[in-house]
Amino acid sequence: MHGAMWIDTHCHLDAAEFEPDRKAVRSRAAAAGVAHCVLPAVAPANFETVRALAHAHGDSYALGIHPLYTGAATDDDLVLLDRALAAHRDDPRLVAVGEIGLDFFVPGLDAGRQQHFYEAQLALAQRYALPVLLHVRRSADALLKQLRRTPVAGIAHAFNGSAQQAAEFVRLGFRLGFGGTLTYERALQVRRLARELPLAAIVLETDAPDIPPHWLYRTAGERATGSAQGRNEPAELPRIAAVLAQLRGLGVEELAAATSRNACDALPRLAALLPPLTPP
Repeated sequence: MHGAMWIDTHCHLDAAEFEPDRKAVRSRAAAAGVAHCVLPAVAPANFETVRALAHAHGDSYALGIHPLYTGAATDDDLVLLDRALAAHRDDPRLVAVGEIGLDFFVPGLDAGRQQHFYEAQLALAQRYALPVLLHVRRSADALLKQLRRTPVAGIAHAFNGSAQQAAEFVRLGFRLGFGGTLTYERALQVRRLARELPLAAIVLETDAPDIPPHWLYRTAGERATGSAQGRNEPAELPRIAAVLAQLRGLGVEELAAATSRNACDALPRLAALLPPLTPP
């Protein structure tokens, strides 16, 4: 697998889980061939953190308010986001507005409030001519409805919708992010999409420290119950990619080149931050 260059299009390197060994985590990823990580923010409190980490490690970042944080967020946070996007608009490492979206899976979140923040952040993405990193959980139709009104493109992260929803995201200019979920044999829908979608629609991600691949559980019993979850990290990406290559009957190098190109198509500022994707 050496020689392949991978891009982790969604990695929360600033998460508390990485506090003890963040630098080592990024070094392991680099050693595994992960040339670049995109670090999305989740709230104004971590805007500066993801920016500093991206600059420290040669990665990139996105600024946004995650739907799970909208319960505590206020319109002042949207003002802070607007100001941060304005302040860093010329920073080549600022590649997207994100992580934004809607989550209709976690109980207790106000759907109207989520929608308010989603619409406002799509408008900011339009204003600053940036793509978005979208959180999609039981919310694909509502997300798509708004995207038809406020056209922006980007990446639908950790995609787990239907084939019809996937096709509509692709039609609207999105790439779909695949990660640890496709390593589970029971994840039939995700694996089917990963196999059948046009290759040009697919980007790779870990969502580290979340969505660990199946091998980060110690036993089959733990996998079945989802307990004792291992910490995911970006160094797992090449092994996750090898599962996708096998599902599609592709060579690993071919998959690395294609998904890296796709990431650059989805996030146009990325290309200038990377070594050349294919030898001259």
